[in-house]
Amino acid sequence: MEEKRYLTFALTKGRLADKTLSLLESIGFTCEEMKDKSSRKLVFVNEEQKLRFFLAKGPDVPTYVEYGAADIGVVGKDTLLEEGRRVYEVLDLGFGKCRMCVCGPARAQELLKHHKMIRVASKYPNIAKEYFYNKKNQTVDIIKLNGSVELGPIVGLSDVIVDIVETGGTLRENGLEVLEEVCPISARMIVNPVSMQMQPERIRSLIARLRETQS
Repeated sequence: MEEKRYLTFALTKGRLADKTLSLLESIGFTCEEMKDKSSRKLVFVNEEQKLRFFLAKGPDVPTYVEYGAADIGVVGKDTLLEEGRRVYEVLDLGFGKCRMCVCGPARAQELLKHHKMIRVASKYPNIAKEYFYNKKNQTVDIIKLNGSVELGPIVGLSDVIVDIVETGGTLRENGLEVLEEVCPISARMIVNPVSMQMQPERIRSLIARLRETQS
């Protein structure tokens, strides 16, 4: 019975989706429909293998998985930490690597060291709160921004920012630097808890085969 159900994947749009699809293809999970870049379809199907795929914005992927609209999702660890959804994190896929960091002008280092009351701008208020309140025991004022958070310290909105750093080029161009590292980030595979019970063999087999590609 298990094989007759569709296995539905929610993938984060962009580079993560492209890398995930090529990884799945390497273990025999394919979806030709997704290769047609002109397609306006929202859900792509491989009838033969009973697979369904759809693309979503990063923050929405854990929501689709938590509520069972997707069995499996691929999303950055930053999104998982920020969204706090009830899903199983089953695999670190090892790509999309970067770091979540506290960044700011060099002078802000003293404010951090002496646990001063500071303002922190971030697209990730929950991650910032967890880091400062629970790890550092430092009381801070957290301001949520949606755009270029680097602007925060430059225009005086905040003392520091909490943001993802890949190369650090944008920081350097704007007179900012990494002051503290919060945590490493990479793409993770998540599973809906009920799906894990309903299709255990199929999902566990998929995870095992993906693990083999990493060894």
